[in-house]
Amino acid sequence: MYAIFSLAMTLLAIGGMAWIYLAVCNVLFLVVSLLDLLLSPGKRELSFSREIPEEMERGIRYTITLQVENRSQRSAGFRMIDRIPAVFERPFPLTGRIEGESTVHVDYSTKATERGKYLIDQLYVRYTGTLGLWEKQVTPALADTVRVIPDLTATKQYLEGAQQFLLYEGMTIRKRQRGQGEFDKIRSYVVGDDPRMINWRQTAKLQEVMTNEYEPEHGKYVAILIDCGRMMGAELKTGNRLEKALEAAMTVAAAALQNGDHVSVVGFSKDIQVYVPPEKGMAHLQTILHAIYNLQVEASESNYAAVLQYLQTAQKKRSMILLFSDVTAFLQEESGLVYLKRLRQRHLFFMVGVEDETMRERAKQSSDDVRHAMVKSIAQKQLLYTKQQKTKWERQGLSLVETEEDRLAASAVSQYMDVINRGLL
Repeated sequence: MYAIFSLAMTLLAIGGMAWIYLAVCNVLFLVVSLLDLLLSPGKRELSFSREIPEEMERGIRYTITLQVENRSQRSAGFRMIDRIPAVFERPFPLTGRIEGESTVHVDYSTKATERGKYLIDQLYVRYTGTLGLWEKQVTPALADTVRVIPDLTATKQYLEGAQQFLLYEGMTIRKRQRGQGEFDKIRSYVVGDDPRMINWRQTAKLQEVMTNEYEPEHGKYVAILIDCGRMMGAELKTGNRLEKALEAAMTVAAAALQNGDHVSVVGFSKDIQVYVPPEKGMAHLQTILHAIYNLQVEASESNYAAVLQYLQTAQKKRSMILLFSDVTAFLQEESGLVYLKRLRQRHLFFMVGVEDETMRERAKQSSDDVRHAMVKSIAQKQLLYTKQQKTKWERQGLSLVETEEDRLAASAVSQYMDVINRGLL
């Protein structure tokens, strides 16, 4: 603005205006601008604070509040940029105006795309006075730590209503042996319930088919193994395989802890990364969450033999072992079969993984030319090989399940519920 003003005054002076008027006008302009600078709030008269959750779920949008307090009697306009990590959405700059001796709150929403523990330590602020001719910059130190944890949407849905969460998983989940366990409650009949459990008295009274629900025995042991090897870094529609495995593991842990069972968790790749000893009670769910929320995919191959050998020494009591891993990579690990045969003598072993949708799409695509025909044949051969290997392992009594990424948590919980309801532990 000053440069434009000086240029205009110079042109007027060349056109005949006295140079003395030119000097006076420039001095007056500078005096006014300096007054605007002096009358703007001082840096010590402005204070800032941040309100941010200590934990944020990956992919879930949260609101962060920045508080600006002006202790002077002069108003100011401001622009702010919060120093959040690059994995967060950045809706900056934030603009606003604050009057003298007042406080304003500025909200912005963001979400994180990667798990981890992050430090947010600074806030960048630029503010102007009444005329806006000068801008001051201040960088207050606001240290906050936020943990980005796995998406717990599936876990919350299960805790809110287990029956509704498992509605589409079929008879395997709801199959109960007659007279097994203690009577729990009477609820509405759903497809897949045992007709022998229908409560005809309540059905006639309410004009709706009602069934008795029996609660299985509790106090069992469940061991959850989470693979963090190279193959778990394969990208899916939302996140990668490890992200989906963590979300499903938390859902199974919540289901088991809610039923009064003991849950232990092992995170591994080449070596053991995390081990959470078995405990029961919903408070243990936070212990598991804080232990596994920062697990990351490693570049090395998974050592199944090492983790199964470690589990033999750590898990003494008979348990249900649930492994989240890549089925294709697991089937190629022949050395793990020896340890699994030993584990079967004491424990029940199940494996759940995300199916390769790309491979299935390639196997179903049309073969219009030679290239597409070759791709289709190779995909079909790979699927056939995987099926043969799964059959070989299942003959050894090992259950392997592949499912869609959106149904991984429900499939894992169904395996757990089926084992508990049938009294296999």
